[in-house]
Amino acid sequence: MRKGEVSFWYADIGMPARRPALAGDIAADVAIIGAGYTGLWSALYLAKADPTLRIVVLEKEFAGFGASGRNGGWLTGGFAWNHDRYLENGGEAGVRAMVAAMGGTVDEVIAVAEAEGIDADILRTDELMVAVTAPQMERLEAEVAHRRHWGEDRVHAIGADAARARVNIPGIRGAMVVGGVARVQPAKLVRGLAAAVERRGVTICEGTEVTDIAPGRVKTPQGTVSAGVILRCTEGFTATLPGLKREWLPLNSAQVVTEPLPEAVWQQIGWQGHEILGDFANAYCYCQRTREGRITVGARGVPYRYGSTVDDHGAPDGETIRRLIAILHRHFPAARTARIDHAWCGVLGVPRDWCATVGFDADSRIGFAGGYVGVGVSTSNLAGRTLADLALGRDSDLARLPWVNRGVRKWEPEPLRWLGVHGMYALYGLADRQEDRTGRRSGLAALGNRLTGRG
Repeated sequence: MRKGEVSFWYADIGMPARRPALAGDIAADVAIIGAGYTGLWSALYLAKADPTLRIVVLEKEFAGFGASGRNGGWLTGGFAWNHDRYLENGGEAGVRAMVAAMGGTVDEVIAVAEAEGIDADILRTDELMVAVTAPQMERLEAEVAHRRHWGEDRVHAIGADAARARVNIPGIRGAMVVGGVARVQPAKLVRGLAAAVERRGVTICEGTEVTDIAPGRVKTPQGTVSAGVILRCTEGFTATLPGLKREWLPLNSAQVVTEPLPEAVWQQIGWQGHEILGDFANAYCYCQRTREGRITVGARGVPYRYGSTVDDHGAPDGETIRRLIAILHRHFPAARTARIDHAWCGVLGVPRDWCATVGFDADSRIGFAGGYVGVGVSTSNLAGRTLADLALGRDSDLARLPWVNRGVRKWEPEPLRWLGVHGMYALYGLADRQEDRTGRRSGLAALGNRLTGRG
């Protein structure tokens, strides 16, 4: 089994050739920090809006090194945050507009991929969130009602027989079905986006670490970029930048992938619709059936490293791998004898209120986006379009969405944030074990959410 090496998605397609680093001081119209989805989408929409702009993207490692090349490949357009927390910035109409805008990202990403010739194994399908206990069914029904209340008509519930006909998970009682989503190979998508922006004249400087950001300039060891607009698109790696350690917490997530499974195993599992698949456990998982018939399983392993440090090129710990394999065997017992080919991990950005934000300061001309809390494949597209409008001074519908310029307080200093996050996930695990044992819903998960401000 391979561990780390960024992710299986790069083992699938090969590591990219490195682009040159910044070669001395330069001037640009826009400097973008981070060559992941958010930075590349921002660059693409800016370049499309004004082809004369001089745009440079600065990346410490290589384009797609972070979550953009490691995620679960879920392109959902889902609104994964607390709706009420956006009401103050936009009212109910504003939140509904943001829900609708999020829903439109799936078609937008696919349209761009088709127009730019990006082959990212994109497959339109459904999202299937299953329940295997009575408490999970309670959460399922509440989630369906909540999301339909906020305008997501593509969400509905199905019973045990209908769910089992889609995927034969032991003990399945029902599922939430979300239509209009897609499965993607994330590294292929980010690699294609990088090539697309370069074709439009954008410069990507890899191996170029940003050491300081100030109005009008970005410093690196290789030189300084002078730019009228600066966009910080660093998501889970934001805490590694000077002065931003408590801005967004780098939450760790990990995955394993099996060898390609034989047809006899797939006949037992079902899953012929290739739905992106998760569950309603408190310590939930996320899975996909890949292009070549593998199963990926993802979940939180060691959720947070002390001091907001990040992993070493995606290498997970042994206990995390064991937990992921246990989920695989529990949900897909027919794959119990399958070889695990790869295990990897990465970080995602979590704000103190667990809600995503786009910001732009008209005076300093510095913007940022992130805090996606695990739904970045689609959210980054909307963020990129929004950042482009803000940077260009457009008074657009996107620029008025309620996630723009929200005020969010910082995370507590250590050891409080380490204790809080680890305490929350410990309570999630205890809640799941309690629910499995009693068949009744546990209040421990809600306590965990209150501990960190997630609920």
